[in-house]
Amino acid sequence: MEDTILKVVNFSAFFGTNQILKSINMEFPKKKVIAMMGPSGCGKTTFIRCINRMHELNHDATTDGSIFLHEEDIYDMLPIFLRRRIGMVFQRPNPFPTMSIFENVIAGYSLNGIKLKKAEKEQVVEDSLTKAALWNEVKDSLHRRGTFLSGGQQQRLCIARAIAMKPEILLLDEPTSALDPISTHNIEELLLDLKNDYTIIIVTHNMQQASRVSDRTAFFYLGDLVEYDETQSIFTKPKEIRTQNYITGRFG
Repeated sequence: MEDTILKVVNFSAFFGTNQILKSINMEFPKKKVIAMMGPSGCGKTTFIRCINRMHELNHDATTDGSIFLHEEDIYDMLPIFLRRRIGMVFQRPNPFPTMSIFENVIAGYSLNGIKLKKAEKEQVVEDSLTKAALWNEVKDSLHRRGTFLSGGQQQRLCIARAIAMKPEILLLDEPTSALDPISTHNIEELLLDLKNDYTIIIVTHNMQQASRVSDRTAFFYLGDLVEYDETQSIFTKPKEIRTQNYITGRFG
């Protein structure tokens, strides 16, 4: 695949003796949106948590196989450094409740002990909020708590917080599932802009969303990667009968 940024080789994940992912092989291109779709419990969220090294935070979680960021195995990296390069946004907006909007955006630097001058902090905050299409809405309220924002604004704040660290990859775990249709539309429009700078991997239950925002789509089922192709091909001429049954509503 052209300009591969992330390569997954024979990758499996387990909780205890329960296998969640079964020998996944994938390549992710730079500066594209890749959607992960499939019914609940199929392994999508576990997969992106493994890419961010969050899976191993569970005491009985193990993995097998490799995931390469460029040529480096992510499991050979220190997690704190990996997470600067691979940011993550969760299903429900989770701004730090005691922090202002400004402090939320800059939190990655503060929590990692990275010192910035006042002017540098201000530039990071403005740049990140601008990229997250939130600056004009909050520039006069930067020192109010992030929790005063609407749900959609809070999710864009979380995206700003993730991209403030200048990651190469942005992982999103059903980022619009808790949002209203207008906020969902705003996030989807934002993703189309953000792929100019980042590779975006988005987990979604919403097939229409996958078809709208992604360049490539992967269909997971019961821990297997059933099919992975250009989004248009997945939705118009899937190669696997399970994919066809899922997108036509026969199960899921």
